[in-house]
Amino acid sequence: MKNIQIRKANIKDVKTIYKFIKKLANFEKCPNEVTTNLSLIEKIFQDNSNVFSLIAFNNNEPIGFAVYFFNYSTWTGKKGLYLEDLFINPEMRSYGVGLKMMKSLSKIALDNDCARMEFNVLNWNTDAIKFYEKFNAKPMKGWTLFRIERNEIENISLT
Repeated sequence: MKNIQIRKANIKDVKTIYKFIKKLANFEKCPNEVTTNLSLIEKIFQDNSNVFSLIAFNNNEPIGFAVYFFNYSTWTGKKGLYLEDLFINPEMRSYGVGLKMMKSLSKIALDNDCARMEFNVLNWNTDAIKFYEKFNAKPMKGWTLFRIERNEIENISLT
């Protein structure tokens, strides 16, 4: 029997969060790109952090996690909740865990007067796309995600 619970993560969950980050990287076919470590993850729980995490449990066993932060929209004049990661162990994906996570995240967004929730989904991850579409999530047509890596940030700062 499934007994799914969602709670905010705390400093004692650092190792669990790290394990889920590694599992997510493996699932996304880029295990060697994870450069974080336990001490960096601990920073999530500092008083001035803008990063938060939820942990999903089944009978007190961790089965998934979410990491999110708040951004800001100049167009709405309000915060938004940006979902950085949502990962549920594959064997637990048909038991409503993702739905409970999305409900928890939605409540957090409403409690913080957020205008919207945003996230990225890999184009090949059709299961995730179908999952988010159940919530009427829509891809942002006409927008392209850009990224500047650390070494380029350093180069820019020197110009």
